[in-house]
Amino acid sequence: MKLKKLVALALTLALTATVAIGCGSSSTNNSGGDKSANTTSKKLVLGFSQIGAESGWRTAETNSIKEIPNLDSNVELKFSDAQQKQENQIKALRSFIAQKVDVIALAPVVETGWDTVFKEAKDAKIPIILVDRGVKVSDDSLYSTFIGSDFIAEGKSAGKILTDKFGKDAKLNIVELQGTVGASAANDRQKGFADYIKDYPGYKVIKSQSGDFSRAKGKEVMEAFLKSEGKNIQAVYAHNDDMAMGAIQAIEEYGLKPGVDVAIVSIDGIKDAFQAVADGKSTGVVECNPLLGPQILQAAKDLAAGKTVDKWIKSNEGVFVGDQAKKELPNRKY
Repeated sequence: MKLKKLVALALTLALTATVAIGCGSSSTNNSGGDKSANTTSKKLVLGFSQIGAESGWRTAETNSIKEIPNLDSNVELKFSDAQQKQENQIKALRSFIAQKVDVIALAPVVETGWDTVFKEAKDAKIPIILVDRGVKVSDDSLYSTFIGSDFIAEGKSAGKILTDKFGKDAKLNIVELQGTVGASAANDRQKGFADYIKDYPGYKVIKSQSGDFSRAKGKEVMEAFLKSEGKNIQAVYAHNDDMAMGAIQAIEEYGLKPGVDVAIVSIDGIKDAFQAVADGKSTGVVECNPLLGPQILQAAKDLAAGKTVDKWIKSNEGVFVGDQAKKELPNRKY
């Protein structure tokens, strides 16, 4: 009897130990699962420094980026508006670094002057995404990728719109409304246009001045061009649509017909520019897509996961003249 009791007791203890071990194993697995769930639910923090709100195009880009948390609830966006000042952007980047964000995205006001703060981000192991404008730095590894357009190609496309309209042998006096001085978009759009028309000896840029990518400034500069050159101007090349809209107003107030007396070509693709083409006030629009939020989101997630991304992620864009612009007008979201 004693032996039977001892065997029964041993079996009971063994079973209890087995259950305990099983529960312990289960507890460990759940703990690991909870940890994994916590890691998964930890939000990716993205800091974004925007240039400002100088144009309708810029506002559309801002709205697209502010939609990122709605596209992925696992992403937290920290947004900063630099009001067109590089020093404000540098302060914002240093604030993002101090807050230990996972990824920094930046639409740089100008091309140069970024090496020091970019190195600070690299030392903190925070990847940088450039958005819609490039930079010139001593080491390209200071940023991970550029998402945006080929500005030189856009300038060439603007030149082609004019040459397609007037032909190779035309004599054309052109005034140029440049973007913000020092901005990659302004530099490259100027270069692309100049490179394209150099094969057309009758095409000459007789005046070129910054309109700072804004409608009001574009109107002001165009008024000055008209005051000095008058009817000697046959075409306007604007680095963005908002300056072109300002130029159209100045031309009308001067007593000329935009699109008839003065051809106008611009870059961006805002709804007002498509309407101007449809109304015969503008010759054509080169599209520059501002709806970059989804591409920024994907790049940020890939970089945070330690993946390699392309150094240049290009956006899809087109060129619109005449009936093409009229057909596209209802589809414009900005």
